[in-house]
This record gives sequence, structure tokens and C-alpha cells, in this order.
Amino acid sequence: MKHRALIAVTTSALLLSACAGGTKAASDDDAGGTTLSVASVDQGSIEPVVKAFEAANPGVKVNLTTSSADQYQQQIRTQLASGTAPDVMSVWPGNGNPGATYVLAKPGYLLDLSDQPWAGKYPEALKKVTQYDGRTYNAVYGLNAIGAVYNVEALEKSGLTAPGTWSQVLPFCEAAAAKGTPAYALGIQDNWVTQLVLYSLVASTLYPDDPEFDTRMAAGQATFSGSAWEAALQKYQQMDEAGCFQKNGLGTSYEASQALAASGRTLGIVQGNWVVALLKEKNPDASFTFRPLPAVDSADDVLIPAAAGAGYGVNAKTANRELALKFISFVMAPEGMKTFVETQGGLPALPDSGAKVDPALEEVATYITGDRTVPFMDQLWPNPKVQQTMLSGLQEIFSGQSTGKEMFAAMDADYAAGE
Repeated sequence: MKHRALIAVTTSALLLSACAGGTKAASDDDAGGTTLSVASVDQGSIEPVVKAFEAANPGVKVNLTTSSADQYQQQIRTQLASGTAPDVMSVWPGNGNPGATYVLAKPGYLLDLSDQPWAGKYPEALKKVTQYDGRTYNAVYGLNAIGAVYNVEALEKSGLTAPGTWSQVLPFCEAAAAKGTPAYALGIQDNWVTQLVLYSLVASTLYPDDPEFDTRMAAGQATFSGSAWEAALQKYQQMDEAGCFQKNGLGTSYEASQALAASGRTLGIVQGNWVVALLKEKNPDASFTFRPLPAVDSADDVLIPAAAGAGYGVNAKTANRELALKFISFVMAPEGMKTFVETQGGLPALPDSGAKVDPALEEVATYITGDRTVPFMDQLWPNPKVQQTMLSGLQEIFSGQSTGKEMFAAMDADYAAGE
């Protein structure tokens, strides 16, 4: 299927070879290349990369700032426009949010990285979401997937089995709730988290029967309203009503939801694979495993969302260009990519990194090599407003202030507005 090429082309080779706060930009005094400012959303996984980079470059100091995706996306455009952005910053693929490649490259905020050796190694699928107007602006080091991550010990203690089909999901949730341990932690106080369950359900609800939906949307031949997006949202709401999540998801932060799953107070969490490393950090004695969140009863039609994860771009106005490019080169070289991927728990974006795939992600690998993935839905939407409307709309739905019909109508209007 065409919509699956974003991942399948890249990862089949990868798996054979190897198996997600700004600071002020460097001043003129830093132009000699000894201090680098980096702003990242890769909390917990960028720190060892920075340490390794500093070790490989004696005398270099990295001023690192990390923040949540919500906070970061709210501030990065303002910082870039005002000249206070860092030298190097997290950048998402495609066009789905305020910190995405197309959004930041179009006004000239990002340095063209097309001449970097690694840029020429991207397969066509990755080029599509890391380039703008034919030029590369995003150094993507890893690939990510979304699904259910289970606390193995908590699941075994419950005596329950992770669901493999939709007809098993609600009984699983009801049984888990009856035992006093909800199935999944939900931290939608951070609005970006609201999309993850929906994306997981849309993957199987929509794409097996309509693989060209995104193409038809772009051609003006389809809309969110009246599509299988509505059925996926209904299943999301059914999960909530069946007690799949702990109480007060709207009052639970992303950080707090990790604590619930790590400690076994829930059996798992619906998140990206990046959460595995964070859960292990909170509970080193526990083990975790990634499984699809099924939305259909045909096992062959169960798909997972998988795509290029957030990478790094360089501030076009940095006074510290040489050191910034050196850092980007380190991230994309085998040592940096291996450190990132193994710490975060993901899959490398380029072959020959030497990275080992976390055993918890073995099932992700089988879905990718089996061409059973779909892209993260927002990456090729025409503007970031569509996703922002969805995120705020989902919070309003969970608080009883809006409906799916209203949210999808607003998303359709934002999509139709184009770039």
C-alpha cells in the first residue's frame, strides 16, 4: 500500500542490518565554537548523546534545555522569530504541528542541511517528511510506533492476556478494572497525548478498507466527517466508558501516567515506543512489551501507526554554525544514532548504525517488516492547525464540552484552508 511506504521502505533494510525550552542562540562570543545551545523534547534520551558528544569534542560545552512537546511547540516559533532560539532544536517531520519541518523551513528559520553526507542516504519515504521544497532541513535519527505498552509483571499478576482483537479489548478493560488495576494509564492533561489512542484505533479502523484515504483527502475527495475516523473515536469513547483508563485522565499529566504504568498501578499505557525507556527509568526492575492496540476483529487487518520520529534542525541564524553542524553530524553518525536509539528504545533511521532493537519492541519490528503500518496521520496534513484543533477537541470531548461531530467538522474546515 502506498500509505505504508513511509516506513516499510526504510525499515526493512534497517532491521536486516541492525535487526519525541528554548535557550538563547549563541552570541558572537560563542562564534568560535566552544558552546552550543540545544533545545530538545527527547527527555531522558538526549542526555547521554550530549555527554558522548562533549567527550568526543574536548572543550565543548552543550547548554541543553529539555521540555514537554506542548511547551516546546508553543514557544519555538516565537523564539525563532525574535532571534532567541537555540543553535540546534527538535524538529518534527512533515507538517503536523508548530515545530514541524515544513512549518519552520518555509519562513526560513532552518538551515539547509542538504549538503550533509547523511542527507543523501535517506530513502524516498524519509525525504518526503524531512525536506521542504526539495531541500533537507531535518536530521531524523529514529523511527517510532504507537501502541499499547504493557508492564509484563503487572499483566502476569492480573492473570489477564493482552487483547489481540477489538472484541477482546472492552472485556479486558472491564476485567482489569474489576481487579482494581485499570488497563491503561491516560495522561491527557498534556493535550498531545490525546491523539495516541485515536491514532492507534484509526490505523485499523480506516486504512485496511481505505488505504488511499490520505490521498483522497489531499484531492478534496474525502473528509474526516463521515469517515472511519468517526468509528475510531466512538471506540475511544467506548474504552473510556468500559473503564479502560484510570479515573480523571484529564487531570493526569504525561509524567504521572508513566508512573502509573511503571509501578503496575495500571497494566500498561498507550504511547509511543519512546515511553519504554522512561518506564524502565522509573522502575528498573520491571519489564515491558509493546503490542498493537487492535480496533478490528481480523488479526490480519490490525495495523499500527509508525513513522519517522522527531529529529533535529539547525537555527538558520545561529552564530555557531560550525559546531551546530558538528552536533548534527554526531547525531546522524553510528555512535550518536546508536546511543539515541538504544537509550530511547526505537529503531534507527539509517542502516549500519549498529543499534540493537530493544527486546520490548520485537513486535514493532514484525509489523514494520510485514508492511502492516500506517504513517502518523498528521505528518502530511496541510497545516498544523488541523492537529491542534483535534487535540483541543479531544480534551473538550472528554470533559463533556464538545462532540466528535463538532471536532471533525472543525478539522475539515482547517484542512480545507490549506497551507
